[in-house]
Amino acid sequence: MAKILVTGGAGYIGGITSKLLLDKGYEVVVLDNLEHGHASSVDPRCEFVKGDIRDNNVLEKLFSDHSIDSILHFAGLISVEESEREPDLYENNNILGSKTLFDKAHAHGVKRVIFSSTAAVYGNPQEVPIPEDHPKNPTSVYGKTKLATEEYLSSLRQYDSSFSFACLRYFNACGALLDGSMGEAHSPETHIIPLAIRAAQLGTSFKLFGTDYNTEDGTCVRDYIHVLDLANAHILALEKIGSLSGEYFYNVGTGKGLSNRQIIEKIMEITGKKIEIIETARRAGDSDQLIADPDRIKSELGFVPKYSDVDTIIKSAWEWHSRDRA
Repeated sequence: MAKILVTGGAGYIGGITSKLLLDKGYEVVVLDNLEHGHASSVDPRCEFVKGDIRDNNVLEKLFSDHSIDSILHFAGLISVEESEREPDLYENNNILGSKTLFDKAHAHGVKRVIFSSTAAVYGNPQEVPIPEDHPKNPTSVYGKTKLATEEYLSSLRQYDSSFSFACLRYFNACGALLDGSMGEAHSPETHIIPLAIRAAQLGTSFKLFGTDYNTEDGTCVRDYIHVLDLANAHILALEKIGSLSGEYFYNVGTGKGLSNRQIIEKIMEITGKKIEIIETARRAGDSDQLIADPDRIKSELGFVPKYSDVDTIIKSAWEWHSRDRA
């Protein structure tokens, strides 16, 4: 089977996707600088290279030592709030780092890339559910860096028509392996499910940002995709560009939304623990609703979310965070 380079493979989504690739018979090389990743998330069947995507010397040695067939590029900074405070950091890592990686890979004959992108490239949606051809008007530095990287991949494709890529625009990745052995561990944590679960575990309060959105219960609505379904989407996209040259853009979501209040209530229901909710002002830039139109990935790749019902999401996340605190 092909040898795949997974950048950011010590992270949440990269680590789980690496495991699924290995289970399918692929060879996997993980590149991660461990600034935000965890060595424990790297499957022992992988070959692990500690290094940065911005380091030409590391990349040169990696591509010289390994016959890499394709890249799954997860390495990147992901906090919208941090990106507004430190735009130069995000531009350096997410844009320049990606360009350095892609250029070095292309020089070594690597012709296939799957890129971890985001629904943040759309900005405030003009229509919901959001299709892939929706106007791109990111409102955060984070979203802008992801869009700039998508555009750089397109420029590589224009330069070399044998180069193929797929950009997967995630909505809200969540959940954990069903046995609780791998899951979400960001520092600092900004995502609602792990934060609410931690509040349930510790008996602390939970800040609910905004109750005046134009939604049924006043809290913002998001499309949640289980990390196992997201990882499988990467493998389907990898198979696609391996058999059919081109450039592809896919939303990865369910097409259904859950409100923040619904998520918190479901966590309380499943865990049997009460969460004290402190209602506070909405965060700047948060949209009322962000829901994917997933028709393209379903029709072109045969993608079917199997684990993205809210019960499976919360139960698997609870199992992971309970073990994480043991």
